[in-house]
Amino acid sequence: MWRHSPRAALVLAGVASLAGCGSIGAGIGIGVPIAPGVSLGVGVGSGGVSVGAGAGAGPVGVGVGVNQRGQVSGGVGVGASVPVGKARVGVGVGTGTVLYDPEQARRER
Repeated sequence: MWRHSPRAALVLAGVASLAGCGSIGAGIGIGVPIAPGVSLGVGVGSGGVSVGAGAGAGPVGVGVGVNQRGQVSGGVGVGASVPVGKARVGVGVGTGTVLYDPEQARRER
């Protein structure tokens, strides 16, 4: 069904983006497809726990997520996955940035 699944890229992009701008992050997550090319996911990484949504085509994905500190991040990634039983397992690389940080907003007031 999803031969060229962007889910690995979506999840990794979302999780990696939570590490913040200018740093390297790593994590693991799971995405659940809700429509062709669109997934909702949850992940745990160097930025903590996150939830997010992403979209992708082929190996490229983009996503937005919110971590446990309320930071909103956006990310983009590329990845590949293969079927393993009834699931897919994949790897990818991504980059992202913090779009909104509630702590920074409080400090600027």
